[in-house]
Amino acid sequence: MKIFKNAILAVVAVLGMQTANAQAKTAHVDVNDITTKMPAMIEARKQLEKLTENYSKEYKTLVEEYQAKGKKYEAEAATVSDAVNQTRQQEMQDMGKRISDFQENAQTDIQKKEGDLMKPLVEKIKASIAKVGKAKGYQYVMDVSSLLLADGPDITVDVKKDLGF
Repeated sequence: MKIFKNAILAVVAVLGMQTANAQAKTAHVDVNDITTKMPAMIEARKQLEKLTENYSKEYKTLVEEYQAKGKKYEAEAATVSDAVNQTRQQEMQDMGKRISDFQENAQTDIQKKEGDLMKPLVEKIKASIAKVGKAKGYQYVMDVSSLLLADGPDITVDVKKDLGF
């Protein structure tokens, strides 16, 4: 009898949890669609592309300069003293290190700039999703990219309007 009571209590508890879960209101949003079409996000990407392009040009110039010096030094190696060749070899190593350091610093700077530009925009999007979701009475709003089935209310358009586009 005691086992039967426990089994009934377990069934009631499971049914109660399912009922509570069924009553939770959920919606979905397409965050990728928002981030690819948000004007501020597009502008931030353009700034990052320009910065990356500038660093790429500088890097290319440094590498070309390094290669030109290397060819020149190689061509003249037989006609200059060992001391000059050693000095040139050290200069080439130093240039190689500067190029490597430049590349690392450029990557770090680009990542920092990306964080500085994107973090406030991502926070703004999250806040807008929360605002719209709460205003429409949803307890959960999920990103459509992580769902296997998105057959419910889509608040993407409402979030875009809230963000002003």
